[in-house]
Amino acid sequence: MTSPQDLRFTKTHEWLRVDGDIATLGITDHAQNELGDITYLELPEAGDRLSQAQPFGIVESVKAASDIYAPVDGEVLERNDEVVEAPDLVNSSPYEKAWLIKVKLDDPGQLESLMGPAEYDTFADAASTH
Repeated sequence: MTSPQDLRFTKTHEWLRVDGDIATLGITDHAQNELGDITYLELPEAGDRLSQAQPFGIVESVKAASDIYAPVDGEVLERNDEVVEAPDLVNSSPYEKAWLIKVKLDDPGQLESLMGPAEYDTFADAASTH
């Protein structure tokens, strides 16, 4: 597995793409593979606040329901209503069409605690073998 090179990753399998002080968040390809067919997403509204490492949403699949964790502190600017209406986009396009929310970063320094693509790939590969 090779993750996109322009993303940062969490140990709870969220990704984010940063453009200035705006981060776009989603669920990794590894996570959607583990979950199976995604059937439901619950996401915050614009104006809601995120706290790093705290749940901000729920993803449900045919196998399980899981919390989605915030990689950073910030304010939700936008929610991807298309993916809420068609949650299976997470399975088919986890890094492009199935972004979940856009967040204004409170502290860009928090990005330093996240994994780069090579580090995440090693982490996800190890998680798959357990």
